Amino acid sequence: MSIKHFYIVILLFLYQLLCGFFLYRFVDSIVVPLLKRYPDTLQSQSTVHLFITEAQFQLMKTDILHPYLWTLGILFGIRMLMTPLINAGLFYSLRNATDEGGTRFFEGIRRAWKPVTLLYWITLLLIAAPGWWLLPRGFHILTQYGLSGLLSTNMLLWAGGWLIWIIVVHLLFLGMQFGAVAGVSLMSSLSQTLSRLAPLAAITVTMWAIGILIGLTVSTVSYIWAGLLALVLHQGYHLIRTLVKVWTTASQYETWQAGSDS
Repeated sequence: MSIKHFYIVILLFLYQLLCGFFLYRFVDSIVVPLLKRYPDTLQSQSTVHLFITEAQFQLMKTDILHPYLWTLGILFGIRMLMTPLINAGLFYSLRNATDEGGTRFFEGIRRAWKPVTLLYWITLLLIAAPGWWLLPRGFHILTQYGLSGLLSTNMLLWAGGWLIWIIVVHLLFLGMQFGAVAGVSLMSSLSQTLSRLAPLAAITVTMWAIGILIGLTVSTVSYIWAGLLALVLHQGYHLIRTLVKVWTTASQYETWQAGSDS
């Protein structure tokens, strides 16, 4: 099923390539001028301290950050709009793809973008909700006790709980998005997702592990055989990573769909 949707893999690869390029150029336009103004390390420590003091003053007392924050907000907004559209097309195509008729990616965007977008935004809100309490608490502990405070047992438990919450919310709403493109009611798709939650979590973790293993392999090979081979492998890895993402989604859908067949 993933190979059948290979043109979607190419489309996602180009989409991520463009996002990465614009983000790189944006960061480059900020970092390079700062590095050019940074004092030489051979100069006195007071020069470096003066540079840091000036930077703090500009950040706290001027609106120098406003255009950068607006740009980041626009980039984030575009991604929040594009991602659910792509998901709607991919989910619908996985649902309705046939050997005779091919894939239905763009038809899926037209038919299912509204419910998928709404569920996607709700997912983001629920995932970020614990951060409203955890992030200020973590920042307070960092300023009071340093890095050792963040690595305390209580904070690690809270961080682990947040991670589990993220995975569970992601899987539940992923199942409801599958149901939305299949024309199933919200409660029915939620019930089916709950009944398939254990195998859905297992296949998801397995696919994530495969993706991490591929990434570690590419990094290791690039480190050992640095040169043209490493450059080609590194560039090709992004296409492989996109293929693994589509493979993961197809595996998740087949696992979820098995609940309705049984």
